Amino acid sequence: MQEFDAIRPYSDQETAPTIRRLVNDREFLDMVGRFKTPKLAKWAPGLLRVFVRRWLLRHFGHYHRIDDLQAGLSPYIAELVDGSTSRVTQSGLENLSKTAPHLFICNHRDIVCDPMLVNHQLFQHGFSTTQIAIGDNLLQNRVFAEIMRLNKSFVVRRNMTSPREMRDAYLTLSGFINHCIDTSQSVWIAQREGRAKDGIDGTDPAIIKMFYMSRKKSGLAFDEAMNRLHIVPVSVAYEYDPCDRDKARELEVRARTGEYQKTEGEDSEQIIKGMTGYKGHVHVHFGAPITDSPGNPKELAAGIDHEMHANYHLHASNLAAFQMRAERAGDSASLEQVAQNVELAEKWSEVDLETAKSELARRMEQCSPECQPYLLDMYANPVVNALAANKDGEVLTPTPSED
Repeated sequence: MQEFDAIRPYSDQETAPTIRRLVNDREFLDMVGRFKTPKLAKWAPGLLRVFVRRWLLRHFGHYHRIDDLQAGLSPYIAELVDGSTSRVTQSGLENLSKTAPHLFICNHRDIVCDPMLVNHQLFQHGFSTTQIAIGDNLLQNRVFAEIMRLNKSFVVRRNMTSPREMRDAYLTLSGFINHCIDTSQSVWIAQREGRAKDGIDGTDPAIIKMFYMSRKKSGLAFDEAMNRLHIVPVSVAYEYDPCDRDKARELEVRARTGEYQKTEGEDSEQIIKGMTGYKGHVHVHFGAPITDSPGNPKELAAGIDHEMHANYHLHASNLAAFQMRAERAGDSASLEQVAQNVELAEKWSEVDLETAKSELARRMEQCSPECQPYLLDMYANPVVNALAANKDGEVLTPTPSED
């Protein structure tokens, strides 16, 4: 494993020392304190640190294995999920093996919640949790980096300028992912770099190429190498996105100026907002493992996209946005006809639809007029791609995105 030291998660042997470092880290104690008791964190931070440290040691100081630590954390994850959603449902897990590893390729809407919700569903249903791919831009915060590497997260390097450096980094990443699958450890990775802020999910063929890099030199054919990974397309469908207004503002600025410059701490703020903000009903669909891969990355990426779009479980918020956008354009949209050709997260009524329209209107009112169409798009676009996937229509193309 030494060849992967620069990117791998912490091992069981590193668990206890890392916990000791964290419970003695002032920045970490303050972060936990702000999360648990915001008012006390503001008025008596020193006193709160003492109580937080004692609480952490009592509940987590005895762990020496990552899996045991995750099991100990599971009630708190469940509390976080329950407190920020109306419910979480899943489909497709019956098609997966609890003994075989899988490479979960997931649509990407939230920095932390996407893998958290996937792993929460896996854990709740008796599956092993996954190794999680995260961009190195999220590890600029030292404490967050410690937490993520303690939670089975491995590093995907970004913003490399040298072709040789890029090749070496991708080769190492490819080797690590294949090593995980070879040693019966499942992996979660986003289908693209950066969140799909416009609601259009698309798999980057470059990621598929990366999977193959470490296998290619052995002479293994592309399709056989991909079949060995047991790739599972995953669609996470949020009824509401806590970061929707932030995403709409970024899209508007990028469209108007050609670029968007993040402020310091913006990623951290959106991580907290995504975790704690209200998401309504969330549905996670696990596709069947791919056992008959096509012979090239582009076709495999297209197949993954089709699976994701066809099985994206739409909410009333998506249908409402689809209809509202059509009305703004002077068109009409028959939602009854739409509903017959897509997967739905739940049955909906006219009351549900009007409630969703009111909520979307409220969110749009909190945006500038220039940003409002972008917010509506991110909820309406999944309907377009779901219809296309189920009726062989035209699929929307993802826009370049940065995180």
